[in-house]
Amino acid sequence: MKALLIDGLESCHIDTVPEPKPGPGEVLVDIRHVGLCGSDLATFIGLNPLVSLPRIPGHELGVVIRQTGPDVPADFAPGRRAVVMPYTACGTCSSCRAGRVNACRYNRTLGVQQDGGLCERFVLPYGKLILNDSLAPRHLSLVEPLSVGFHAVDRGRITAKDTVVVLGCGMIGMGAVIGAVARGARVVAVDFGDKTTIALRYGAVAALDPATTDITARVAELTGGDGADVVIEAVGLPATFTQAIDLACYGGRVVYIGYSKAPVSYETRFFNLKELDILGSRNALRSDFDAVIRWLEGREIPPDDLITRIFPFADAAAALPTWVRDRATTLKFLIEL
Repeated sequence: MKALLIDGLESCHIDTVPEPKPGPGEVLVDIRHVGLCGSDLATFIGLNPLVSLPRIPGHELGVVIRQTGPDVPADFAPGRRAVVMPYTACGTCSSCRAGRVNACRYNRTLGVQQDGGLCERFVLPYGKLILNDSLAPRHLSLVEPLSVGFHAVDRGRITAKDTVVVLGCGMIGMGAVIGAVARGARVVAVDFGDKTTIALRYGAVAALDPATTDITARVAELTGGDGADVVIEAVGLPATFTQAIDLACYGGRVVYIGYSKAPVSYETRFFNLKELDILGSRNALRSDFDAVIRWLEGREIPPDDLITRIFPFADAAAALPTWVRDRATTLKFLIEL
């Protein structure tokens, strides 16, 4: 069968790989849509330290069940559509014992620590599938990245009383915007260019472009001088890591989804003076996936404006180079098989 391989620095191609077969408790799925993630882009440009090459990318997957192995429940029948939860959990580390399996110490995400799903077919344990025949097939691949944003909202304990600033309105940041709005929060979206315009459509009350706006002054103005109750960082740059501390109010919360590839220097007195809750956020839980699916199923207008472009699988090798070139205007690229 065919798969996309990242085989070097800014180098990828479609190649032939072995055909997978399901074993006990496993299902063979046909891949229908794959969303390209920031981790895939980082692998392509040589900035993902968790990846060894060659690697098949892809963990934002919408699939159709093709065949089941022994000991798979009857509900997982051929022809059913599903969302994939692309993480592993050892079940024994401190995170897993606490029920926080999304932060498993030994997690191996598809497309990162192991080969992913940008291929024609894939084998998975049936427990990694969330069956769903109601959403449009292309929207199944949006669930995982939006779930990561929803998880950050949950980590920040966001309520309708909060003003929330989201730094970075890529797909995961958009998940944070949408998740916070769904809880009734007042959301301020911060990013360059058109991405914040999309955030306004999904309920943000203000969209701020750092190229034209003094973000600190404007957030102060919008919050009566207090600062944000919650700041969610979804960029992963030293400047936005420290900016999140500056924008948070006294007694506020800061949630980091992004992780910086370079060291970050803080003026740590604000941790204490503001008595901030500083929280990391990693991956997503099944409850986050379910919340996103409910949100998608409840929408009257399809969320197709979250999809920048759909590439046919035959052109998949062009998608990552195109994203490198058009990063400022790209929200989400999908590969359709």
